[in-house]
Amino acid sequence: MEFLKLAKERYSCRMLTDRPVEQEKIDKIIECANYAPTGVNKQPFRLWLMQSAEAVENIKKTTTYTFGANLFLVVGGNPAEAWVRSFDNRNIADVDASIVATHIMLAIHDLGLASTWVGKFDAPLLKTIYPEMADYDLIAIFPIGYPAENAQPSPRHFTRKSVEEIVVKK
Repeated sequence: MEFLKLAKERYSCRMLTDRPVEQEKIDKIIECANYAPTGVNKQPFRLWLMQSAEAVENIKKTTTYTFGANLFLVVGGNPAEAWVRSFDNRNIADVDASIVATHIMLAIHDLGLASTWVGKFDAPLLKTIYPEMADYDLIAIFPIGYPAENAQPSPRHFTRKSVEEIVVKK
């Protein structure tokens, strides 16, 4: 798919069907995440594939934004593993995890699936349920599934600033 077309067509889908997602598609999403660029290629991120009935119920304990999904990817960055910019000691674990998350979001759409970047979730509770997440800055949960027949973008999706508003030429 042409990238600009992909970028324009992808939207935050909030209505998913209960149709199971094929393992091959899950594997491709994870492969795309694995190829995401990170600072000094340190790859300070972790993905948690939440697909068991128990894991799905635990996700539902942390957010109401599940949109009918039975499959979730949680994305986190570990500051202890990340590159740190020497000029100001800026740790980029959150940036790296966000790059990975963006790859995931675009791969999902490219595979004919749908999702939305869920940022409103109780990360401390999720870390309590899954102690192996404790060292990670959990930045996103992606509910993944097939879009419902009547799913459509929010009207806000089509509101964009002009190029002149977002680019400063010097």
